[in-house]
Amino acid sequence: MTQLALVIDLNVCVGCHACVTSCKEWNTSGIAGPMTDERPYGADPTGTFFNRVQTFEVGEFPATETVHFPKSCLHCEDPPCVPVCPTGASFKREEDGIVLVDYDKCIGCKYCSWACPYGARELDEKQKVMKKCTLCVDRIYDQSLPENERKPACVISCPTNARLFGDIHDPQSEVSTAILDRGGYQLQPEWGTNPANHYLPRRKNTMTIHPDELKRVDNPLSQEERQAHWGKTEGPSLDDMSSWEDN
Repeated sequence: MTQLALVIDLNVCVGCHACVTSCKEWNTSGIAGPMTDERPYGADPTGTFFNRVQTFEVGEFPATETVHFPKSCLHCEDPPCVPVCPTGASFKREEDGIVLVDYDKCIGCKYCSWACPYGARELDEKQKVMKKCTLCVDRIYDQSLPENERKPACVISCPTNARLFGDIHDPQSEVSTAILDRGGYQLQPEWGTNPANHYLPRRKNTMTIHPDELKRVDNPLSQEERQAHWGKTEGPSLDDMSSWEDN
């Protein structure tokens, strides 16, 4: 059985929110729209988003670091939101594993949001129905688009290629290879939902710079270099205005 999913590389996500805005734009104008913002800037702001980026600091000062953690519907292989729906509006597709909501059946009771341990369901205040990430199902199967563009909007827009998309049940797929080679993991698997989306862990990168490397001995704008190549010149050089050694 095919299981389409996202694999997110936390090592290169910079928290730019390109995935958030592109998701909002595509889905508002697509089959999932509208995604309303009734009071986006008020004291009690409300809004419908399929994808959010949570940014937080980990570690203890001074050894701290910032983590950007994108999160949307994880398209669980055993989704708890489906069996609790009293109208059958929430369902999981057999052909690709995508979890969707039938707006014609949804009564906005919020049972699915209470059952979802990841907080991935949101009530659209205009349509009064529950909404969530669809993996841009109307885009990935659109034959009018070039094949390399049949991906979720968030994947297309990511400037650092932190988001991968594919079939995690295909051992030869890009996502399966990334999960296997780089220790991809599920979000809180102890809840037994078997999330399809995976995360690639952050990696520690170290760089050692010798003090001598802070001084550019071959600076082409230095006074000595200019005199050696072009003779005496007028005006201050870069060395007259700043110094690498002072920094």
